[in-house]
Amino acid sequence: MPRRIVIVGHGMVGARFVDEVRRHDPDGERASLVVFGAEPHAAYNRVLLSTVVAGGLTPEAVRLHAPGWATERRVSLHTGVTVTAIDRARRRVLLDDGRDEPYDELVLATGSRAWIPPTDGLLAADGTGELADGVATFRDLDDCARILELGRPGGRVAVLGGGLLGLEAARGLVGRGVRVTVLHPVGHLMERQLDAGAAGVLAAALRRLGVDVRLNVSAKRWTPGMGLECDDGTTLSVDAVVVSAGVRAETGLAADAGIATDRGVLVDDRMGTSDDRVHAIGDCARHPGTVSGLVQPGFEQAEVLAELLTGADPAARYRGTPLVTRLKARGIDLAAVGDALAEDPGTGSTDDDLEVLRLEDPYRGRYAKIVLKRDRLLGAIMLGVPDAAASVIQLFDSGAPAPTDRLALLLGRALPGEASSAGGPASAVASPALLPSSALICRCNTVSKGALVTAWRSGATDLAALRRVTRAGTGCGGCQQAVDGIREWLAAAEPAELEGGAA
Repeated sequence: MPRRIVIVGHGMVGARFVDEVRRHDPDGERASLVVFGAEPHAAYNRVLLSTVVAGGLTPEAVRLHAPGWATERRVSLHTGVTVTAIDRARRRVLLDDGRDEPYDELVLATGSRAWIPPTDGLLAADGTGELADGVATFRDLDDCARILELGRPGGRVAVLGGGLLGLEAARGLVGRGVRVTVLHPVGHLMERQLDAGAAGVLAAALRRLGVDVRLNVSAKRWTPGMGLECDDGTTLSVDAVVVSAGVRAETGLAADAGIATDRGVLVDDRMGTSDDRVHAIGDCARHPGTVSGLVQPGFEQAEVLAELLTGADPAARYRGTPLVTRLKARGIDLAAVGDALAEDPGTGSTDDDLEVLRLEDPYRGRYAKIVLKRDRLLGAIMLGVPDAAASVIQLFDSGAPAPTDRLALLLGRALPGEASSAGGPASAVASPALLPSSALICRCNTVSKGALVTAWRSGATDLAALRRVTRAGTGCGGCQQAVDGIREWLAAAEPAELEGGAA
């Protein structure tokens, strides 16, 4: 009999786990899958919600699967159903409709929830924990609908939080004709990914696009119809407040069941918890090799767990994910790679092997920084320099030595085959013909140039087919332009050039 695997959570990572299980077990001979999703919606691409707010995509366009997906995959899917408790002794989950379901293996993919700061008036006065009138968070599809209802063209909205999601929401609303003020309680934006120099250039770019950015300012009290009082003594005359002040892992089910948690469900390299029948993946899981909030780690964790639970690869292990963060805001191209916040030599760092290079062009909204250690790229910040970002990310993924000409790397002009000071090859360049077959194009789904070439040769000759066959571009969406560029190159390339470039 196939083992009964129950998945709690039907978001991007939970849905990816199902796809990976069925990739290894298409007929359901080894695994029977039951999925419970608290949201009434089928799985959708949460990363693209900022594009929905901006009006670039409809809610239907971000759905991950076509109707009938669950039937085709032999999955028992239940949306709008909440798992309320785990009975570990009986190996059953309890549901909010009074039923319970047995499991042989339980997979928690419950994600995270928005954190509401202790600002007066953000929550309803009745003590239910519901949001007050005029307040929205930015985590799911229903939040998008509420934000669009509150933030009508010509209106005024305050966004609490200058992190990744807050800035994406702010840019999307401005694009719809809303006047937006971002309040950030620290001295510069995206402080977890950017240094002060990059954040200053980013703030200036956002202001030019119409976003009012206020730093070192927190919200003090929200009163519908009266506005938002701030701790600097000012009052913003806004119609609504969007809260994007951080998230917290959804650990309640695990903690209530006695499973070990600490700012997430603690997992090992097999994505196992303190109960060997319970596993956790995605934002709800805490693994020492990754940071929550990005989709790529969750996808990689889902793949490892699927290989283990189907027996496809008993040696599969998750070792962590090198981080690449991208801001998805129209008119701004920003990528933060690895550890770009290491201190410069001479400013307090005791690491003499650290090499830091910067290029600032704030008038044109450009900032580039690379951090090297013993000729290897440790981290980078690339704002307004997409060609350089492409080269730097390829170098980061490959782990190859950096080219000798550091300035060329900073400008995105490193040439293929150029020797580094360590004698190794330079990073790949942006031209599809010169990229090696192993060059990673879609980080979220680990799709290389070679995989795209293979799919194209097999008949996936348009963009939609390439995305469907390889999944490239279906994660954060940051690689869509690169995927389309490779498709155009494939269509135009001579056979001899194609053979040489794909080798």
